[in-house]
Amino acid sequence: MRIVRPVAVLGLAGLVVAAAFAGSAASSSRTAVLKHAPPAFLISHSDSLNWSGYASYSGVGTFTDVIGRWVQPSATCSKSTTYSSFWAGLDGYNSNSVEQLGTEADCSHGRPVYYAWWEMYPNPSNTISGFTITPGVAYTAEVKYTGNGGFTLTLSGGGQSFSKNATLTNPSLSSAEWIGEAPSMCAGSCRVLPLTDFGTVNFSGSSANGQAINNSAWSYDPMRMVTNGLVTKATPSNPDATGSAFSVTWAHS
Repeated sequence: MRIVRPVAVLGLAGLVVAAAFAGSAASSSRTAVLKHAPPAFLISHSDSLNWSGYASYSGVGTFTDVIGRWVQPSATCSKSTTYSSFWAGLDGYNSNSVEQLGTEADCSHGRPVYYAWWEMYPNPSNTISGFTITPGVAYTAEVKYTGNGGFTLTLSGGGQSFSKNATLTNPSLSSAEWIGEAPSMCAGSCRVLPLTDFGTVNFSGSSANGQAINNSAWSYDPMRMVTNGLVTKATPSNPDATGSAFSVTWAHS
């Protein structure tokens, strides 16, 4: 679960102001700390309040490498402030750890804001400074476990590359995910923020341990994003014949 927390200003209003000054559509700077706190808000194995996409899952220690590629969607903005995240990662579906990185397509008072980020929960998220996110460009993310709590996180696309070595104590390594997400605002309790109209985001090259999402060695679940009243907000397509490509389509904020 992706949690948005303002840095010095409490409440959603402070975050909105920060986003409004985040720069141009290609800007990657943002006056906020981003944080993800698994597990997802699952209603069932196939319905979630904040995730849409796929999770492959099995026992502890199963997953050591995840790769995902997606074409950055455009944010269709009205006067509302909305949020959307696209990422690949390990853990968070059936555990209390998460290691992930991805891109953002937000709207701040009608203005699109795009940037990249990485995170090792429970540590705070970090924006990737100087890494430009542009709609229509394909980005590839990989999270690889290197042993002894160590991970290498990489993001590439648009002629750019980012790599970060990071550690997390006692990671579960029990799931791999490829997700479009509505982030959450937490102040005591958490609420899911309105989802940006991103149209359709196309994922490809999705693999866990070098195998397809639907490999017979583990279980996997498609996840539809819904409201509390089960109104569909975003839904994934079926995987293609290779088991590595699918799309997520926006339906409701």
